[in-house]
Amino acid sequence: MDAVDRKILAELQEDGRLTVTDLAARVRLSLSPCHRRLRELERSGAIRGYRAILDAGAVGLTFEALVFVTMRQEDRDTVAAFEGALSDIPEVVRAERLFGDPDYLVRVVSRDLPAFQRLYDDRLATLPGVQRLSSTLVMKHVVEERPLPL
Repeated sequence: MDAVDRKILAELQEDGRLTVTDLAARVRLSLSPCHRRLRELERSGAIRGYRAILDAGAVGLTFEALVFVTMRQEDRDTVAAFEGALSDIPEVVRAERLFGDPDYLVRVVSRDLPAFQRLYDDRLATLPGVQRLSSTLVMKHVVEERPLPL
């Protein structure tokens, strides 16, 4: 990856809806080389996809929590079952496996506190291998959806 590829990625992080023509102009390439580079960045996995970034509150998801998960057991099958079940819960918008305790950090959105409580009790607490859950509420987003520093 060279400086031109990094410029392409930086521009797309700022505006994923750029046309190839506009992108080429911004990175000072002609259309064909820019298009080739873009396709190669997509093929290589450097660009994983394109999507709209939604405002959760605008679509009625006004409650957000961070859930810390400590596993009872961490054998391969239990971890795979836990992660598979976790990925099937639409309210889980991000999840990371961590070193140390806790084992996972899970970001959850819901309509309100009662909806979160049902999700917590009925889905999260019943996931395979879970020993303990603890959660904290998100008061405010300070840094969100920041582009990667290229």
